[in-house]
Amino acid sequence: MLRRDFLKSGSLATAALWMPGFLKSLETPGAVSVNGRKLVIIQLSGGNDGLNTIIPVRNDIYYKERPRLGIKREQALSLTDEAGIHPALSGLKSLWDDGSMAILNSVGYPNPDRSHFRSMDIWHSGSPADAYWQTGWLGRYLDAHCAGRPAAALELDDTLSLALKGENTKGLAFQDVKRLYESTRSAYFADYVAAGPKSPNDEKPVDYLYKTMAETLSSADYLFEQSKKQPTQAAYPPTGLGRDLKTIASLILADTNTSVYYASLGSFDTHINQDGQQKRLFEELNGAMAAFAADMKANGKWQEVLVVTFSEFGRRVAQNASGGTDHGTANNMMLLGGGLKQEGLLNPMPDLVDLEEGDVKFVVDFRQVYATLLQRWLEADAQKILNTSFQPLLFV
Repeated sequence: MLRRDFLKSGSLATAALWMPGFLKSLETPGAVSVNGRKLVIIQLSGGNDGLNTIIPVRNDIYYKERPRLGIKREQALSLTDEAGIHPALSGLKSLWDDGSMAILNSVGYPNPDRSHFRSMDIWHSGSPADAYWQTGWLGRYLDAHCAGRPAAALELDDTLSLALKGENTKGLAFQDVKRLYESTRSAYFADYVAAGPKSPNDEKPVDYLYKTMAETLSSADYLFEQSKKQPTQAAYPPTGLGRDLKTIASLILADTNTSVYYASLGSFDTHINQDGQQKRLFEELNGAMAAFAADMKANGKWQEVLVVTFSEFGRRVAQNASGGTDHGTANNMMLLGGGLKQEGLLNPMPDLVDLEEGDVKFVVDFRQVYATLLQRWLEADAQKILNTSFQPLLFV
């Protein structure tokens, strides 16, 4: 196997732990999630248009600024007198109706950046806009609370996001459990691991690759065996997100030692022809999320699962000349699960009168949401992880 082929495999996107400690944790019955709760992050990559997601159906400014692009009041699925949801999200509307959905509006950060890459780095790391951090907010959670825990955070992708990279502990990225397992069965893996150091005292800087491969091998074994215990029997849509959430569901049903799952959907970068592109992506989100929620409910797991959606920024209030919207700033976040303590609209709809250079002003700092997820859902030390104190919200 060539080095470039190995690097292309998702198995490299994993934590760099010492082999002995990792194997020991696999054998320790107590090495499980502290409270059994699962956090599922769905990243809406590309800057989803929040105003056409949760629609201000009574706001004349919205329709004035979007004469062709605005979702008509009679087409939106009604949430409240002033808010509707995109008509392609009927499954999410059902979750709203049964009390399993909450919405936070105008989420962002001071001095917003409209670059996809920079803004995503800020969201992934949890840093201020003027700081460049090399670790992610969930990676630091792994460092602080999950050292020695196998597969504590998993990303359904072929590369690992900054969000799941800690200083010493990282998540594991893969697209398919069986394919990950089979890729680590190659002679290349076996020969390299056999040639590696036999104890921590033997290790040299060059042996980082050995440690990574060794842990990948053990993680693949663990996940493959767990995934066979109770694979979901539910039907999921044959879409990328449908397959990802089906994999996540099977691992949750098998009581895998994982606290955080991470998946992505996109691209929502709708500068042109937004209607069709956003509708198509929402249909994928809707089908996958409806199947996942029904699966968790049928198996008594919905109370233990919290699904959170985010995007690196929203879109501008006014439509552009190409049937789309350009990069904006603040956006909404959707929270879905059976364990919500607050449901519905958690704060007012965006103020379309008081804008900043044509964009919605942020009202809720996204790191306050992170502090809530860390402290109140995962029972972690949010201040240590975020390097700043944020007052948690009360939705969980």
